[in-house]
Amino acid sequence: MKGAILGDIIGSRFERSGIKTTEFDLFTVECSFTDDTVLTVAIAAAILGQKDYAETVQEYALRYPDAGYGGTFKQWMRGDILGPYNSWGNGSAMRVSPVGWLFNDLESVRREARATAAITHDHPEGIKGAEAIAAAIFLLRQGAEKEDVRQYVQETFGYNLRRTVEEIRPGYAFDVSCQGSVPESIIAFLDSKDLVDAIRLAISLGGDTDTQAAMAASLAEPFYGGIPPALEEVMVAFLPNEFVDVTHHFERALQVG
Repeated sequence: MKGAILGDIIGSRFERSGIKTTEFDLFTVECSFTDDTVLTVAIAAAILGQKDYAETVQEYALRYPDAGYGGTFKQWMRGDILGPYNSWGNGSAMRVSPVGWLFNDLESVRREARATAAITHDHPEGIKGAEAIAAAIFLLRQGAEKEDVRQYVQETFGYNLRRTVEEIRPGYAFDVSCQGSVPESIIAFLDSKDLVDAIRLAISLGGDTDTQAAMAASLAEPFYGGIPPALEEVMVAFLPNEFVDVTHHFERALQVG
């Protein structure tokens, strides 16, 4: 979960920039948390508090209305759209990482990932993107190797993960669909040598930088053993207190569970 937040903050200042390099400062005054962080925290809060996903996501979004949501989501959060709206966007995958940590078998992880997606993103691609990210996080928590994750995600969800970032980057452009951003984000993790490298590679694709960095880092976090303390200290400085409180509750739940 914290990996997703970190990736979101670092990637936030490159949105729609078309950046194609891994050489950049991680944090500047232009960085901020975005809707990726707000909704990731909301999903965690819903699970930890045993609350309704839709109600909790809506509550958090309304408290942070200027975090960069998509147009249709804004209508949903205000109540102008009732129920899910058949979205295939990557919003379902960007917010799902707490599910991969807070449930302890693959069937439950996939079920809850579907449930978190379906409140808005009930298109099959929206559901699939959320399931793929959550399942990969769970497998990595259980000690899976990168090749295990590659094989499982390809066979289960049909994503082509036999490409590399170097192959994808030249022709890649901004894409908010699950089918056009989730596999590329997973590949950024698969190609990485550490958590920061996963974030840099995801951003260097020049696409939906904050969301793709969030997804790649959410996979890198369990594989590489968490967030380096120095990075976490800077990350926390960008967050409101209630988000920090939820991350602490999340950590306590993991220790108990």
